[in-house]
Amino acid sequence: MDEHLKYDEKQLLQQMQLGNELAFEKIYKQYSIKLYGNLFRFVKSDKDAQELLQDVFLKVWKNRQQIDIEKPFSCYILKIAENNVYDFFRQAARDKNRAAHLITISPAEYLHIEEMLLNKETALLLENAIKSLSPQRQQIFRLCKIEDKSYKEVSELMGISVSTISDHIVKATKAIRAFFIKHEHALLSLLALSFCMAS
Repeated sequence: MDEHLKYDEKQLLQQMQLGNELAFEKIYKQYSIKLYGNLFRFVKSDKDAQELLQDVFLKVWKNRQQIDIEKPFSCYILKIAENNVYDFFRQAARDKNRAAHLITISPAEYLHIEEMLLNKETALLLENAIKSLSPQRQQIFRLCKIEDKSYKEVSELMGISVSTISDHIVKATKAIRAFFIKHEHALLSLLALSFCMAS
């Protein structure tokens, strides 16, 4: 960013600190599109990304007088966004439905986890969660959720009933979710790191 743009932004921040809503709107327009893109990359949901984005700028406005205008505003706002994403995944880890959606709902979501966190170590964490299952349950989970085979196909392949396949998937999903919750700190640390790298 050249010196002229830095100066303009510094002026906008000073005006915003004084309660100038027009200055706030200009700051919003300057950062919202890129920030939304980063948030969407993580949460894979327009609704969630929009809510996180609005919360970021609400916090910027509420805490405007604490902003150090001598430091890069981009770092300040990215830190707020990072914390919001961190909280989003902490809550998701405790939300049965959302955790299942983010972690184990389909092969596509399995790939989204890797893309979203941009970190091979997180993919390894998921792999370790799968490996913690019994051999048969692990095989069923991989066939259904990673290779995208139907319950009927897996039933015929393994010679067990569709209801048994379903029971294994339910229990595998629960076990993997519990594994992620147990390793929540490691997961969220990786998430924070990858958010910074993606900005």
